[in-house]
Parts: sequence; structure tokens; C-alpha cells
Amino acid sequence: MTIKERKQISILGAGKIGLALATLWVRAGHSVCLGSRNPEKLQSALDTLGLKVSVKSIREAAAENDIIVLAVPYSAVEDLISEIRNEVSNKIIIDATNPFGLSPEGHVISTLGPKITAGTYMANLLPRSIVIRAFSHILDELLVSRGTKQPGLFAIAIAGDHPDAKSLVAKLVRDTGFVPVDIGTLSESAPLDPGGIIFPQILTVADMRLTLKQR
Repeated sequence: MTIKERKQISILGAGKIGLALATLWVRAGHSVCLGSRNPEKLQSALDTLGLKVSVKSIREAAAENDIIVLAVPYSAVEDLISEIRNEVSNKIIIDATNPFGLSPEGHVISTLGPKITAGTYMANLLPRSIVIRAFSHILDELLVSRGTKQPGLFAIAIAGDHPDAKSLVAKLVRDTGFVPVDIGTLSESAPLDPGGIIFPQILTVADMRLTLKQR
């Protein structure tokens, strides 16, 4: 990877998704900054694990780079956005959050209801940012194992309203070992939301495209 191709990425949230993406992108040669509520404690834990990333506060990490990944529990999303809105203006936001809920019958649903996608909702919260949906439909515990053991086999769906930003995110998806599948705009991104036809699934590219045709 050349210096020009090396991206600087801030991941807000150090749970399973955040740590998995940090692991994969560091292995691919990118520079990663993790945003945490307890940066000192997290830095100590990561040093023990040997994961070479920088750790800063949420706001500092949001200000650090132009590619931002949201990887926090959905219950924390609105407070997080209120805190970082100015820091992420005009930046690319990779939204991996999920408005996960269960219907009275026990079916997985989006807590936003059927008329708005998570991507559209996030874009409304961050109107001065460029929101791309990705990494939300795959089980977090499979990200590192499938991305490293079977690179190039499984698909990650991406959606967004900005072609250039989607192209950049698609390259970052490839760097995790997955194959990007563009499923359209944010308003068309319901398949990768909770309750969507590919949530939560790990699919080959062919199987994902076949499944999407059935919606």
C-alpha cells in the first residue's frame, strides 16, 4: 500500500464492531484512531493485545480524521451526534449502527419503523456530513474471522447518496477482506437494516444479489 492509499480513519466506539474494524484496517496498512469514553483504560488494554491504534476521547477522535465510523450502541447515537456534529461537518460517516428491536411476536425490526431507513435518519441528524451505510448487517463476531480466513468470498452491502464517497468506502470494505455490494441510495438501504432481507446475514456476492432480487 502506498502512502497515498493509506487512509486515516477514526472509529467512534470500541465495542465488538469497532475493534474488529480497527483490527482489519490496521492489518491492511491504514491508520486508525479509536474514540472512547475511557481512552486511558482502553489504550492500556489495546497495548496488551498488541493492536497498534491511537486512542482519544470521542470528540478528539471525531476531529482527528476525515473518515469517521459510527460503531456505538444505537441507544447512544443521538447523544453522540450532539457531541460531535461540528467535528464531523463535511466528513465521510460510515454508519454501522443498528436501530435493533423486536416485535411483540419476536421478529427483528427497526425501531425507526418501516417508513424510514437508518441511513436516511442518520443523514437527517448529520445534514452537513456524507453518510454511507456499511458493516451493519453482518454479525460482529464474524468480521475478523471471515475477513481474514476467507478474503474475497463474502459480501458487505453499502448504501449512500454520494458516488465518490461510496467508491472510497467500497475500497475500505475490500481492505477488510469482504466484497462491497452497492445496494443503492440511503432511501433504498432498508435491506441492511434490522428486519431487512439481508439482516443479519453473511452471504457470498452471488447469494446477496439473489436475495436482494427477492425483496
